[in-house]
Amino acid sequence: PMIELVFEIRRRVNAHTKPGIKLANPDLLGELGDIYHSSKDTILRTLIKELLTRAGGNWEKLLTDSSTPTPKTVVKVYRGQASVEATSKGSGTPPSKSVRYYRGVRIA
Repeated sequence: PMIELVFEIRRRVNAHTKPGIKLANPDLLGELGDIYHSSKDTILRTLIKELLTRAGGNWEKLLTDSSTPTPKTVVKVYRGQASVEATSKGSGTPPSKSVRYYRGVRIA
């Protein structure tokens, strides 16, 4: 599973960072930590987080950045396309009920 994550991460990164993401690169996980902090792509960040979590040990410490709190996300892959969904579990606040309208009139 970790090798497949590396391949998916390689597909999602920019062209100028792609040459450094190889399985033969001894500094791969360190470079992915830098990409994690500089990237705005939620799916890429989640894939990198999953890879470093599976690597265990001190690699998970690369993810900690006190300036940006990260919400819990779930990555779902359907037919090769990854999508990210934010979860509200553990936030302590109940999910808000959506307001529905029919022909401009609010309904309960």
